[in-house]
Amino acid sequence: MSPLAGRRADKRTRAHALDLRQRAVVHRVAGLVLEYPTDELIARLGDLRAAVAGLPDPARSALSGVLDHLGSTSVPQLAVGYVESFDMRRRACLYLTYYGHGDTRQRGVALLGFKQAYRAAGLELTEEELPDHLCVLLEFSATHDVEVGTRLLLDHRAGLEVLRLALIDAGSPYAGALVAVCSTLPPLVGEEREAVARLAAEGPPDESVGLEPYGMPGLAEARS
Repeated sequence: MSPLAGRRADKRTRAHALDLRQRAVVHRVAGLVLEYPTDELIARLGDLRAAVAGLPDPARSALSGVLDHLGSTSVPQLAVGYVESFDMRRRACLYLTYYGHGDTRQRGVALLGFKQAYRAAGLELTEEELPDHLCVLLEFSATHDVEVGTRLLLDHRAGLEVLRLALIDAGSPYAGALVAVCSTLPPLVGEEREAVARLAAEGPPDESVGLEPYGMPGLAEARS
């Protein structure tokens, strides 16, 4: 490796400086605030604020902004805003394999890859839970295996970044959760940046096929 390449690699490693515990905290809190809003979630805001307080920026400030929004808005209003934020037509879908595969046959294979990774770590999902839902993945990462969870996030990095950009562009208060999650990953470089730009410009494939038992539920049904 050349000295220049070595310095670049070192810079990238330093940027990925959150330790495993901090990464798990970010993933847990982000996964919870990205759930469909309920009274139970609002009741946990104090504990979530306490957990976030010990994180470095940008994760701390990004997640604090989402928590402030949740704490200052009624649950019915939150529900309306949630559905408005996570609309596939606005490239703001929480199902990560959708970005790379749309509703094509290849998506079923990608979903199976998630289930196999979870099963290897001792997690069995219910039939109602799609394994590529970002909240499912973040909960798995935080409570089962943060390194495997991070690898799965990196495998679907382009979709994750497109979701982050879509929420920022829409002015969604949930954008902070994606900013925080992406801060637990190494900075984008080279081909990764190109993949994000290409996906943002072209969108996911649009071939529709049957994906049972992986049918796409409604947003409120999927993780309520």
